[in-house]
Amino acid sequence: MLPYPQIDPVAIALGPLKVHWYGLMYLVGIGGAWWLAARRLAGFAPEWSREKLSDLVFWVALGVIAGGRLGYVLFYDLPAYLHDPSLILQVWRGGMSFHGGLLGVLLCSWIFARRNGKGFFELMDFIAPLVPIGLGAGRIGNFINAELWGKATDLPWAMIFPSDPQQLPRHPSQLYQFALEGVALFAILWFYSRRPRPTMAVSGLFALCYGIFRFIVEFVRVPDAQLGYLAFGWLTMGQLLCLPMILGGAGMMAWAYRRGAWLAH
Repeated sequence: MLPYPQIDPVAIALGPLKVHWYGLMYLVGIGGAWWLAARRLAGFAPEWSREKLSDLVFWVALGVIAGGRLGYVLFYDLPAYLHDPSLILQVWRGGMSFHGGLLGVLLCSWIFARRNGKGFFELMDFIAPLVPIGLGAGRIGNFINAELWGKATDLPWAMIFPSDPQQLPRHPSQLYQFALEGVALFAILWFYSRRPRPTMAVSGLFALCYGIFRFIVEFVRVPDAQLGYLAFGWLTMGQLLCLPMILGGAGMMAWAYRRGAWLAH
């Protein structure tokens, strides 16, 4: 068993002001994606200024934060937030939904694309390889918060999380997700997008791979206590929300290449 590194969730405390690592991970994710987008901008939209890119980052960040929070409220714990709406603002306690953030990004990107003369999927193909940076940073934030841990296991890399009332050795599922959703997904999309691909193919690959990775990790991750398993004694809300991504991503890639071959003729 590996010892869990005791890290104070509060990175900086200045009197009543507390800056949490979880929040800083969002800044790391957004900042890293911004930096990488600036390096790739010339190949995507050479006519765009850095100010235009800053506008895009603002819109995407808005979609991530607002969509992620509202998605968690709607998908995972609506009764609790209806009982105490002030909880919605307490983002430092965790409670962000990737799928809600994805819907927020899609909406904000659609608005931005329409306003700036870009096709929606053209823009999404540019954004998709940047997203794993934020996903990986967010999973590190989950790990520091000692939340979203996995099922009990006797594997040698199991950890006991301080927030676990049972104090059992568990899968560090946050690190599994960091490795898959962050590192592996970034590598796949980065190398795939280095060559010209049919419009929609990069977005489709992102949806397909993320859906598969998340679906797999959910088998060893403890579901949210207020939801438990939805069916069959193993299906989680995360897996249910990933199914449309897997099917949609595969369909998008198939359509992108079929449409590309049709246009070539």
